[in-house]
Amino acid sequence: MNCIIIEDQPPAQRILKKFIEDIGTLHLVGVFSDAIQAMEFLKSNSVDLMFLDIHLPKISGIDFLKTMSNPPHVILTTAFSDYALESYEFSVVDYLLKPFSFQRFVKAVAKIPLKSSVKTTDITESEIQENRKEIFIKSGYEHIKITIKDIIYIKSDTDYTEIITAEKKYLSSEPLRFWEEQLSQNHFFRIHKSFIINTSKIEKIIGNQAYLTGDIKAPIGRAFKENFMKSLLN
Repeated sequence: MNCIIIEDQPPAQRILKKFIEDIGTLHLVGVFSDAIQAMEFLKSNSVDLMFLDIHLPKISGIDFLKTMSNPPHVILTTAFSDYALESYEFSVVDYLLKPFSFQRFVKAVAKIPLKSSVKTTDITESEIQENRKEIFIKSGYEHIKITIKDIIYIKSDTDYTEIITAEKKYLSSEPLRFWEEQLSQNHFFRIHKSFIINTSKIEKIIGNQAYLTGDIKAPIGRAFKENFMKSLLN
């Protein structure tokens, strides 16, 4: 889906750009600081979705919507909750109250019907999550960006988790259950009470051992083996 951002605050623009980049179904074609610029663009370009702030210079997001007879899908992004009721008179897809998380952003985008030449279907939240390319991990006071496909496995170690890539080991304060929920749609599977592996890194399985890229061995727990093998074979 082609989309545009109409937002006058650079930090908010950067967050939206990053979230859009992390979703494979969205293609950003324009960023505008006010609705007048967006109006000019839309005269000669069509888009599927607008991320629209309400408090804008020159003309508000709500007044901008009033000028449009056939607007694209709209997700409102604002720091003010006062306009929620009024906004739904314009059939907006969702109303995101700043600051919002990536997960909340995904839920909003997942409400949009995705059209194809064969049929019209609804894009699901799990499909969006599966298209994520990167995640941020909280390590101490830092938030570090990691490419998801580079992760080989994640191991629980008492009060923290180790996230292992071919190049480096990262320590995260998040528990293993958190990563299980975050990465379940990205070919990751929990095979042991202490291990989550990237199934795309599996080279072979012998007995209760999974052999991963880089001569890494990970144990397969008895309680997890049946579901894991069924999932893998499917």
